[in-house]
Amino acid sequence: MNRSVIYYLISLVVLIIYIVLSLQQQHQWGGWLLLAFFFSLALAFRQHRLLKGLSYTLMVMAVVSLAMYYPQYFKTIGSFKLSALIIPLLQIIMFGMGTELSLKDFANVVRMPKGIIVGVVCHYIIMPLIGFSLANLFNFPPEIAAGIILVGCCPSGLASNVMCYLAKGNLALSVSVTTISTIVAPFLTPLLMRLLGGNFVAIDFWGMVWDITKIVILPVAAGLAFHYLIHGKFKWLDKAMPLVSMAGIGIILTIITAAGRDNLLKVGALLLIATILHNVLGYIMGYWSARVLRFHERDCRTIALEVGMQNAGLASGLALAMGKLSTAGLAPAIFGPVMNISGSSLASWWHNHPPKDDKQDNDPMSP
Repeated sequence: MNRSVIYYLISLVVLIIYIVLSLQQQHQWGGWLLLAFFFSLALAFRQHRLLKGLSYTLMVMAVVSLAMYYPQYFKTIGSFKLSALIIPLLQIIMFGMGTELSLKDFANVVRMPKGIIVGVVCHYIIMPLIGFSLANLFNFPPEIAAGIILVGCCPSGLASNVMCYLAKGNLALSVSVTTISTIVAPFLTPLLMRLLGGNFVAIDFWGMVWDITKIVILPVAAGLAFHYLIHGKFKWLDKAMPLVSMAGIGIILTIITAAGRDNLLKVGALLLIATILHNVLGYIMGYWSARVLRFHERDCRTIALEVGMQNAGLASGLALAMGKLSTAGLAPAIFGPVMNISGSSLASWWHNHPPKDDKQDNDPMSP
């Protein structure tokens, strides 16, 4: 019996115990059982090449389960509020993004402007409008509705680059769209939030500009400088940064879940449905926008992922800066895991179905 089968059996047994105890209204061990279930399933997925990418999301769901059952342990330590860790952790994550960039990524803007312009424009039109429509359609409380719009108004997420690579998309285009959408975020995100979310919550335009600048632009710039001055000189640090980023995202999601646990229990199911629709419609509309504009298949896949995958971490940081972590921060907390699951699944499907125009698409500068 190989290891993956053992892990699957453990996860199945733990799930059955969880269900039995839940039916008997014995919830005191629920969080720990869900932790064991998701962790065992993650270890099982690690044994499979195509499922391996989902293991991190399962581990995040494992610790988030603890936050749902025992939120008191993830709100404060003594008199210290754990929510104070969110912005520093985001800055570290953005610094890590900067260390992976180079001036060549910015040079791509000149070499393939059409793809980048379409990718960024689609991203900042499609996702904010879908978020606005869903916020009104589901009739959520104003601050929770604002969180949905906030996710839509943020730049594309780092995970889109990984998914693009797995999906056999245009990686150079993906990195460029992520970079440019992040650079213009200090202006476009507050502007779109003011236009679309202003009826739900008060938006301090210049305050949000500064928040995005200190959370994203300054750390990315520092990371870019690090790339040229120090990168490669400390091998352990280069290897540690991705792990630190992954741990940081997990900690952020856990803190947000604990803070918004009561609100999440009230609107969790509907908010999950709205978040899935937001994410999936982004993929569909991004893909077909590129298709209508006669892009090659690889570029259509890239733009679909760039449109549908948001920087949910930044949205969480902005919700905290607005003082609405437990309400506006809920949609970003759900969007992150949903995005990783759907993105991994879509990338795996595309990975097994190579583009028909792959030969002509090998030029990363197309179209």
